[in-house]
Amino acid sequence: MAIEKVRAHFAKTGREDQIREVEASTATVELAAQAIGVAPARIAKTLSFRDGEAGCILVVTAGDMKIDNKKFKGAFGLKAKMLSPQEVLDYTGHAVGGVCPFGIDNPAVRVFLDESLKRFDTVFPAAGSANSMIELSCGALFEDSGAQGWVDVCKAVG
Repeated sequence: MAIEKVRAHFAKTGREDQIREVEASTATVELAAQAIGVAPARIAKTLSFRDGEAGCILVVTAGDMKIDNKKFKGAFGLKAKMLSPQEVLDYTGHAVGGVCPFGIDNPAVRVFLDESLKRFDTVFPAAGSANSMIELSCGALFEDSGAQGWVDVCKAVG
C-alpha cells in the first residue's frame, strides 16, 4: 500500500506519526480542506506531468492554484501534458487522489514545489492514500520531498 511506503519514508525523519488518516475522502482539494477544517489553499496538491519520453515531473502547488501553461513551458521547456491515472501510478506508486512526492524511488520522477506554497507557514500534502495527509512547513516539504527546486508555474484558479 502506498501509504505504508510514505510512512516508511517519514520514519527516516521521525515524522511517521504525523501522518493523519481520516474517515472522509481527501482525494480532492475541497474534500481534504473540509476533512481537516482548513482553507483549500493550504492543501498542497501534487500534479503529474510528462517529462519527455520516459519521465515524470511532479509539481506540488497550493490548492487554489492551477498550472499556467506559458510559465510551465518557460520553466521546463515542455508543454504541460498531464499523465493518465495509470501513468501516475506507474511512475509514483501512488493512485490519483493520494499522489504525493514522498516514498517515490523512481529516478525518472522529478519533484518541484510551486512558489504559491510559500505564503503559508504549513501546508497539507497527501500521504499516499485518498484519506491521508501530513502537515509540513515549506522547508520540511522541500526536504522530505527531495524537491529539485522552487518554480513559479501556476496561476490562481478562476
